[in-house]
Amino acid sequence: MHSHHSHSGQFCRHANGALSEVAQAAVLKGFSVYGLTEHAPRYRTRDLYPEESDLSIEDLSSAFDTFVNEAHNVREEHSSSATAFLVGLETDYITDLDLVMTENLLARHGDKFDYIVGSIHHVNEIPIDFDRETFERALGSFGGSDAPDSTTASLINQDIPQNYQDLIISYLDSQYKLMQGLHPEIIGHFDLFRLYNPSITFSASSTPAIWERIMRNVQYAIEYGALFEANAAAFRKGWDTAYPGKEIARLIVDHGGRFALSDDSHGPEFIGLNYSRLRAYLHDVLEVPTIYHLEQSRVCNRGGRKVRAVASTGLWWEDPFWKQV
Repeated sequence: MHSHHSHSGQFCRHANGALSEVAQAAVLKGFSVYGLTEHAPRYRTRDLYPEESDLSIEDLSSAFDTFVNEAHNVREEHSSSATAFLVGLETDYITDLDLVMTENLLARHGDKFDYIVGSIHHVNEIPIDFDRETFERALGSFGGSDAPDSTTASLINQDIPQNYQDLIISYLDSQYKLMQGLHPEIIGHFDLFRLYNPSITFSASSTPAIWERIMRNVQYAIEYGALFEANAAAFRKGWDTAYPGKEIARLIVDHGGRFALSDDSHGPEFIGLNYSRLRAYLHDVLEVPTIYHLEQSRVCNRGGRKVRAVASTGLWWEDPFWKQV
């Protein structure tokens, strides 16, 4: 089985363990394909997280270069194992500078990256997944009350405040611009914007401006051949589903979109975590007939990288792997 999204404490301050330990855990868990994907560097001091207060922008870039080399070393060390390791990066898109610098990063490292996980973590240049307080600050940047209690209370009856709708619209517009610019092979946690409010739902009738953008982004990703990440990390965040939630996931299925699996692990102990629940969500709830994974290719894809999507064989939900997680 597969995962296309991971982090290690060696290169990510909010994760645990060395990259080699992450890789070894993936081998022991029986993964056939495992992606090593640290965060791309950020390029402004103001975008450093509190846990990075002792680092400079140059430190982030240097550490990322070290990751690229280390990931290839890890792949070589496990070349005789049953696990194929892919090397990628997870994007950050805070301002247009990030798109430009990510393109420069890709050009500088040449063909060392197999693929990109295209993710959004900031809205109005403020992180939305660092903690609840910072999310509320991002929400407040769109006007209205930024008090956590008022937001939670407003969502009980699906009455989504206008400032929250504006935040979601901004997120989806950034996601679309990211897809247009980089054509990531994996669309990371599509609906991270409802991290702290997983019960809210969207439709053409209740939230037309949001639904229009969800539709646009899904259709564009399908058109250029992206895979949508079914991300098990949502379960450890308290969700009853993976990312994306049900109505968006069903939209993807109905339009012929393709899913890839990710544990979004942040250390060896998170490898394959909640994969049994991920299997149940995709098979029992969504009735997804086929899952996909990436593999290296001789032909460049839309993003200019030599990797392609491959369908699972047989009944994916009956794979012996599921008995191990």
